[in-house]
Amino acid sequence: MFIEQLQHHDSVMHNISRRGFLKTLGIAGSGLVLGVTLPSFSPAYAAESGNGEMNLFVSIDESGEVNIICHRSEMGQGIRTSLPQVLADELQADWERVNVVQGLANASYGSQNTDGSRSVRHFYQTMREMGASARTMLEQAAAEKWGVPVEEVKAIDHKVVHQSGKSLGFGELAAAASKLTPPDVASLVFKNKQDFKYIGKGLTIVDMHDIQTGKTQFGQDVHMEGMLYASIVRAPVVGANVLSFDKDAALKTPGVADVVAMPERSFPVGFNSLPGVAVLASNTWSAQQAAKKLSIEWTQHENQSHDSGAFLATLQERVKSKGKVQRSVGDAYAELDKAENTVQASYSVPYLAHATMEPPAATAVFKDGQMEIWACTQTPQSTQNTVAQVLGLEPSQVKVNVTLLGGGFGRKSKPDFSVEAAILAKHSGKPVKVVWSRENDIQHGYYHAISAQHYQAGLNDKGQVSSWIQRSAFPSIGWTFSGNTNEPQSWELSLGFGDVPFQLPHLSCESHEATAHARIGWIRSVCNIQHAFALGSFVDEVAVAADKSTPQMWLELIGEDANIDPGQQGFEFSNYGETLERFPLDTKRLKHCLNEVIAKSGADKPTAANEAWGVSVHRSFVSYVAVAAKVKVDNNKVTVLEMHSAIDAGTVVNPDRVKSQQEGSMIFGLSIALLGEISFKEGKVQQSNYHDYQVLRMNQCPEIYTHIIDSDAVPGGVGEPGTPPVAAAVANAIYHASGKRIRDLPVKNHMQV
Repeated sequence: MFIEQLQHHDSVMHNISRRGFLKTLGIAGSGLVLGVTLPSFSPAYAAESGNGEMNLFVSIDESGEVNIICHRSEMGQGIRTSLPQVLADELQADWERVNVVQGLANASYGSQNTDGSRSVRHFYQTMREMGASARTMLEQAAAEKWGVPVEEVKAIDHKVVHQSGKSLGFGELAAAASKLTPPDVASLVFKNKQDFKYIGKGLTIVDMHDIQTGKTQFGQDVHMEGMLYASIVRAPVVGANVLSFDKDAALKTPGVADVVAMPERSFPVGFNSLPGVAVLASNTWSAQQAAKKLSIEWTQHENQSHDSGAFLATLQERVKSKGKVQRSVGDAYAELDKAENTVQASYSVPYLAHATMEPPAATAVFKDGQMEIWACTQTPQSTQNTVAQVLGLEPSQVKVNVTLLGGGFGRKSKPDFSVEAAILAKHSGKPVKVVWSRENDIQHGYYHAISAQHYQAGLNDKGQVSSWIQRSAFPSIGWTFSGNTNEPQSWELSLGFGDVPFQLPHLSCESHEATAHARIGWIRSVCNIQHAFALGSFVDEVAVAADKSTPQMWLELIGEDANIDPGQQGFEFSNYGETLERFPLDTKRLKHCLNEVIAKSGADKPTAANEAWGVSVHRSFVSYVAVAAKVKVDNNKVTVLEMHSAIDAGTVVNPDRVKSQQEGSMIFGLSIALLGEISFKEGKVQQSNYHDYQVLRMNQCPEIYTHIIDSDAVPGGVGEPGTPPVAAAVANAIYHASGKRIRDLPVKNHMQV
């Protein structure tokens, strides 16, 4: 790690405040070092003035190497590349001389929770400020060395050049620059868009070579001398605990070192490990084989009666009646009674699993009162804090090393698997690696909530929507952390439901109660999954009833160009944690995405027999995405031929990463639409592996096209916004190709895929 390398440097920072900052991190080093307080920028010396802890920094050493600590987790989204390229651009650095170092879990960094598609949108300006500040200090150092006005020098391509032609490299100036007081943010001069060298360019990710040559380390790759491997049989029903088990039979298996009962748990489940029995062995195979011999008996729990089919039927019936009003304008019910024509429909989405290609894995060592963990985690700080709480340690006694992640999708932001490794490492006194099998992953995860939605619309004699009513019911993620939340929370309803972007005189958005019976957790795009599917599908149904095209109906419902504030209609709108001033709900951008995807895909053009286009559009994670899907239906078999997306994510740092994330998001959404379903019987998950919890195969994947809309707006989210509109676009295409309306996902339950 670069931190360890810095600790071996002999020279010392001369600026007393900057030296004090480095000492707080256990680092001594030379050269230029900057830090920030998030979300606003603050130079390193502010740490001693009480302006906030430092949590992200960059250094330039005497050789001219630029070293950046990345405090976010890399899982294919390219964050270890995108943020550094922003800084490098403002710094005028040579990209080939920029090094990225993965940060450990550390509260000084601010939030390290890598989810919500927010890393770039939260740190874009910060990285620009760091780069511009460092560049300014280097220019000042050069001017002082030459005895010339600073206006006569300029940083260009990793050196500072005087107008006479003489120059000094960054490394030659780093020590002198480190003695200067960093400039005020207000005084910084930033590059114009037309002068960007790296921002907006598709730079290859910094980990690409190591990934291609097998030199990277994922959570499943960690190996230590003398390590024990753990296979855990976990409670099949949430709320159940171990009643008894056969320890002796498992111990007789060759290679088995120990059999350990995991701690009992009560509600709320939170990020804790599940109750169960762990087998520790010298290899994974022995541990897994011994685990089959445990003959565990479990305590009874009321969740044992949970049947997902019956539960969904209850929710579907519930949403047909008026619910708790979350957002309202006019009198939607009175206006519905006056309508010339009415349309109504109900929709559902089943439980879903993350099914990352790399199942969860964590390795832990407990020595001299210190716990050290290596994990494929999206949330190193949550891992640190949860492990400390469970084991009765201070967070400072828990060190968390972040490996690369073989997919995350929100699953690896729950540190239960690291908690398991820590418990077993402390118990055994040896390094322990907890390996989740695919069966473990499918049957003991945190699931996307099962849900039901109901929509009603009234049309006047001109086919215009005069009244709109929508209802949603699903178990809340809040239950996982409270144990008693029994209705959707406002932040969940802010994900594609209460923020419906329509300017209608009569609108009612309502929710219903739903109790959780399994661990509910966020999955890629969270509640936007069910809400975008229902909304996009119903807009298509209303368009058919009004004898209009679906794009025309969308444009009519969205209305004039405006910035909508759902809070003005009584809704507690969270807006993904952002202000509406900075990230408005902009109908113009939404409509532009819709028009763009139609123009680029040709979705308004005639198709062959049994083929059709479907479209939908959605705002999520403060970005705008429209999807057009073309399908063929032949003898009740659906083939998705091609999919297009148009995304307005504001300023784009790395278009290659945006393109790859859009492709991944759309594949993820298509898997959900066609195949995804977790079901419960007697409180237990019925699926166990990819044969019965299917994800999209290569032969089912269509041609995918991404159209990035150029924008000067503040960067929005990218990793998740491509998923929500997919299911509705595909379902709408199926209807227009075959006349068959899919209202309950997945499609495989109704047609061949």
